[in-house]
Amino acid sequence: MSNFLYQAAADAVHTFPNLVCFWDFQEPAGTIRQGQGKFAYRLQEANLPVPTVAEGVFGPYAADLSPGRWFRIPRAECPALHFSGEHAAFTIVAWIRWRSEQSQGCQAVAGIWNETAKQRQYCLFLDLRIWESKKQVCGHVSAEGGPTPGYPFCMTSAIGQTPVDSEWHMVSFTYDGEYARVYLDDRLDEREQWNPFHYPDGLFDGGEAGADFTVGAVDRSGEMGNDYNGYLGGLAIYDGALTEAEITALYEMTMKK
Repeated sequence: MSNFLYQAAADAVHTFPNLVCFWDFQEPAGTIRQGQGKFAYRLQEANLPVPTVAEGVFGPYAADLSPGRWFRIPRAECPALHFSGEHAAFTIVAWIRWRSEQSQGCQAVAGIWNETAKQRQYCLFLDLRIWESKKQVCGHVSAEGGPTPGYPFCMTSAIGQTPVDSEWHMVSFTYDGEYARVYLDDRLDEREQWNPFHYPDGLFDGGEAGADFTVGAVDRSGEMGNDYNGYLGGLAIYDGALTEAEITALYEMTMKK
C-alpha cells in the first residue's frame, strides 16, 4: 500500500472532533509508542517488548500483542483520559486483527480498568462471555469501581451481536453519559437489551490514586491478565461520543482502501 493511502487514513482520524490521542504503532519493539493529537501521550511497554508485524493500517506495521505483552501510561501522565463522573463521554476506536480462534475469553483492548484495586472506569473488551455472549465487541462501564452490586464481577457492558473473526476490523466503543454503545466496522452492532446499553450512572472517579491507562491487558486478581492476543494497527481516543454516522465515515476513510 502506498504512503499516500496510509497518510490519508491517519489524516482521517484527526478530522473528527475532540481527538485526545492517536497511536499508529509504527515504532519498533523496545521503544515508546508516541501519540498524536491534542495530547501526545506516550505508551510504554510494561513488561515484555511488543514486536511489530509488517501488516499495518496507518503505515507498514502494526503492534503484535500476545499474553505478557502490553502497554501502559501512568495515571499522572494522561489526565485527559480520566473520563469520570455523571457527564462522562468518550469514544475508543481500535483497528485490530484479532487471533479469535485462540481466545478463551475476556480480552482487554484499552481503557482504565483495575479490578484488583476496585478502580474500574471504562474499557473496550472482546469476548467477555457474560450475558450469553461470546467473541463479540464489548464496552465495560462502571460507576462503582468495584463489582456490580449483587455480582462477583462487573456486569455493566454494551455487548454486540456479531462474533469477531480473524480479519482486520475497526471496533469502537462510545459512552455519552446515558448509553454505552459498541460498533463493529461501520455499524452499531445492535443486540436487544445490551447494545445500546442504558447506563445513566456515569463513571467511577479514581482520583489521583486511580488506575493507569492500559492497552492489551488489565489488572485483575492481583496481576495483569485478560491479555489481548492479536495485531493492533491503531488506537484513537476521543473526548465525547462519536455518532453512528461519524463511526461509519471513519471506517470508510480508514479501512476501505
